[in-house]
Amino acid sequence: MKAYLGAISGNSYKVKILLALLKVPHEVVMIDLKNKEHKSAAFLKINPRGEVPAIEDGGKLIWDSAACLAYIARKHGGEQWLPSDPAGLAEVMQWIALAATEIQCGLQYARRGVVQGRWTLGSLEDGQAFGKVALDICNSRLAQHEWLALGRPTMAEPACFPYIETAPEGKVALENYPNIVKWMERCKKLPGWPERDRKSTRLNSSHVALS
Repeated sequence: MKAYLGAISGNSYKVKILLALLKVPHEVVMIDLKNKEHKSAAFLKINPRGEVPAIEDGGKLIWDSAACLAYIARKHGGEQWLPSDPAGLAEVMQWIALAATEIQCGLQYARRGVVQGRWTLGSLEDGQAFGKVALDICNSRLAQHEWLALGRPTMAEPACFPYIETAPEGKVALENYPNIVKWMERCKKLPGWPERDRKSTRLNSSHVALS
């Protein structure tokens, strides 16, 4: 399997987490986001949306972080990480949907505005308010459960973790969500959970130019 990732991308970090937890053999191809390699003609053949992450496996190209997670979870993690029964599948997918809405469009877009000066949807206050909806939901759930879905680690953890972890960079303090803080600590203790590389621009992997 080949994983196309970007060093500053939380969505890439989601895929990195699951690949590490499931010990999936893979090659990392780092996409140079700073120089807009993700918008190049070569990369658009991999992901027409011009975004990371994407994965290539046996000639099959898959893009979008949720789709990549689903593929990896079902192929390498089986029922534990993404169950096939309707109720279990739906319970996990609730959190995948949250990761793509209030977490992404709230917490991440607030962070992007503060860190990069790039405002995608509304103001800082708009992003913070939208993101806090997700934090309230997660904190309430985690008051009675150790994990987001099904009483065990699932695909929901890597999907939701990255942009919750960086919420403070969007000026949203996590101290107000003690159950989330404890959940994050549990996540980091899972065997194989990789740290986010905040200093390197390459996630400890060599850059491979696209052709």
